[in-house]
Amino acid sequence: MLLSDVKVVIPARYGSSRLPAKPLLEINNKPIFWHVVQRVLESGVNIKNIVIATDDERIEAKANELSLPVLMTAVEHISGTDRVNEVATKFGWCGNTLVINVQGDEPLIPPSLISELINFTSQNLTYDITTAATHITEHDDFINPNVVKAITTEYNKALYFTRSAAPLNRDNPTDLSNALRHVGIYVYRVKALNTLCTLPECKLEQLEKLEQLRALSNGLTVGVMTYKGDIPHGIDTHHDYLKVKALME
Repeated sequence: MLLSDVKVVIPARYGSSRLPAKPLLEINNKPIFWHVVQRVLESGVNIKNIVIATDDERIEAKANELSLPVLMTAVEHISGTDRVNEVATKFGWCGNTLVINVQGDEPLIPPSLISELINFTSQNLTYDITTAATHITEHDDFINPNVVKAITTEYNKALYFTRSAAPLNRDNPTDLSNALRHVGIYVYRVKALNTLCTLPECKLEQLEKLEQLRALSNGLTVGVMTYKGDIPHGIDTHHDYLKVKALME
């Protein structure tokens, strides 16, 4: 499978609760989502397979001004996953098409993360969904409920995702050698994406506030690639924006 065969959808929602109009904030005179597109292009994906999925005409207009492919989607979507599914449905992508969801607020996402995840997916086509994780090296991160942990088998199959400190080495609680931080990037087989978006929230998802638990609870398989590089933080707050802006300008 070639990088050029994979579809990429970049959700760019206007009404972020913590940072309204976030996609239109500029770094080096370009909106945040423009920089995300550049990282995807640097990974080797062809521009014709990239779509910005938005819910706001101002974002659509800016994307058109920058000659970037954009599609208007429903305002009502609760998650980026639902927005990606609408794009796949509108374009009529077949069930076996692979589509990667790259968040529109991560202008520093490593292109190598995208390309390595696509390569991992192409070598593990039995999974319905694939995602990424990276090693946790700090105990504060291990016990932080805002850092989501991925629990996997020795063969990279997801068993669970949790906000708790896990997996815990009972005999040596400070051992972090098996601790993985989940990274919120996904490759979906379109038929699995369609299925996921028709399922109601499950109890575990409601408890942990982790959408990926809906997939596991309903029998969908998730493969987890361990990425060895650094993954900079995305932009969730105005403080994040100023920090990332300072790094890039």
